[in-house]
Amino acid sequence: MKFDLPKELASIIKVIGVGGGGSNAVNHMFKQGIKGVDFLICNTDRQALDISPVPVKLQLGEALTEGLGAGSQPERGRGAAQENLDEIRQLLGDRTKMVFITAGMGGGTGTGAAPVIASVARELGILTVGIVTMPFQWEGRKRKQQATTGIDEMRDAVDTLLVINNDRLRDLYGNLTLDNAFEHADNVLTTAARGIAEIITMTGKVNVDFEDVKTVMTGSGVAIMGMAESEGEDRALRAAQESLASPLLNDNDIRGAKYVLLNITHGTQEVLMDEINDITDHIQDAAGSSADVIWGYCRDESLGERLRVTVIATG
Repeated sequence: MKFDLPKELASIIKVIGVGGGGSNAVNHMFKQGIKGVDFLICNTDRQALDISPVPVKLQLGEALTEGLGAGSQPERGRGAAQENLDEIRQLLGDRTKMVFITAGMGGGTGTGAAPVIASVARELGILTVGIVTMPFQWEGRKRKQQATTGIDEMRDAVDTLLVINNDRLRDLYGNLTLDNAFEHADNVLTTAARGIAEIITMTGKVNVDFEDVKTVMTGSGVAIMGMAESEGEDRALRAAQESLASPLLNDNDIRGAKYVLLNITHGTQEVLMDEINDITDHIQDAAGSSADVIWGYCRDESLGERLRVTVIATG
């Protein structure tokens, strides 16, 4: 399958969806748009690839699975990715400095292939961030067990791993329809990828650049991330507080983190010095005095009068 990326269009950041869940999330991200990234999907299921709007795609394990998926067997997903190691290297290209690998853990392709793709990326010296979901409880015990094993393998293969527990969506949003549940999961994955990528791709007066992100995320293990928006009176403090209570945090606490990457994004209403103070003080207090808080701010007109706070804690 062809996947040539025009050199002048190739971004330093790529988002790769692996398997059914990962590809669905990247389809969603592609439609939503994240500034300054290239999207790619890798799957064993030929039919799912054909209907995806994402232009760059790679069919994994054509000889092994004959385009029919991995049948919820991670070992088949692993074998499928190993069949295409050269294509995966080519897909990552020369310019890539950072890659997000997103997958739903518990099935066959995502669970088995995502760690293989992550290992290739790290061998190439690319900053590799995994964003994966734990299945809903009702998806069954076997899927949960396979997911736990897959997450352990991902943790060893990536620089930084964000784990999103789908069951938290039930706690936050109540008894959803199946379609709504998976849509919320896709939204959370999109928020995570956008939150990190746009820290790098959107320029601001006080800028967090790629080297800052690298410092915080290289070899850091499991990361904690939160993101929230607020407007009106006390918008800054509310956004800071809500970012630490967001579904991405998965019941984790940032206290004791070594590094915290903090990005403040304003829209048409400029951020005030006191607001920056409120946010940085709140995050520093939550993380503890020894945490190195690296912060920046930028402008995104689409926010209007809202203020967005993104927090990533590692170490």
